[in-house]
Amino acid sequence: MEDRKVVTIEDRIPTLKAQRKQRANRRLVVYLSIFFFLILLIIYFQSSLSHIRNVEVSGNNYVSDQEIIQLSELDNSVSFWNLNTEKVEMKVEESKEIANVTVSRQFPATAKVKVVENARVAYLKKGSQYFPILQSGAILDALPKGDTPVSAPILMQWNESTELSDMAGELRKVNLSIINRISEIHYTPDGDKAFNLTLYMTDGYEVKTSIADFSEKMNSYPLIVEKLKDKAKGVLYLNEGSWLEPYEEVPTNDEEKKESS
Repeated sequence: MEDRKVVTIEDRIPTLKAQRKQRANRRLVVYLSIFFFLILLIIYFQSSLSHIRNVEVSGNNYVSDQEIIQLSELDNSVSFWNLNTEKVEMKVEESKEIANVTVSRQFPATAKVKVVENARVAYLKKGSQYFPILQSGAILDALPKGDTPVSAPILMQWNESTELSDMAGELRKVNLSIINRISEIHYTPDGDKAFNLTLYMTDGYEVKTSIADFSEKMNSYPLIVEKLKDKAKGVLYLNEGSWLEPYEEVPTNDEEKKESS
């Protein structure tokens, strides 16, 4: 039989001590790591490193990035982690030109502001100035001198009356693709006649219609014009029904005078 080596307790004590020391050292390293990590977190949250350092704005066309940032009140004094997105959204939506806002965070220190603007459905002309009218019905300050209206009709012979308010309400219900086809809208009331609006379209038609149910009539405009594509351009009357008078059949002012004499 082989001799078995007997290890006495005295021989094992140094090994046990070494193992206990290793475990103690590992625990110390873990505790120190946690301690320094917490210290770093405290320093991070107390310093400007945890604040917003960049604001990205998107979706805007008419309202400048700087104006939106000013409305949001986002700057490097705002904590990235304590950012109240709903509160910021409410601040930006105070602008008449903004319809909707979404604010989000992007690590490590960026706030993203995505806006949807109220569309400009028309421009009210007063003298040489143009006042944008939004789909919400709000009328903005005049465009800066030298700026010209784009992608929306110009309202001519209007003043800030009930009719204009009604017209703005109708315009916001018209499809934007149709709004872009209208060049000018003239307010031309004539006694008790049903047609108090004259529209000049970018496709060559002149439209006579009224404020009442304007949006419903104009939203059917593309279908009506499609049926008339083989006919000569002219004056299109839109009321309870629709009919076309080709330009060559529309009497001129001289002809009207001769007929009345």
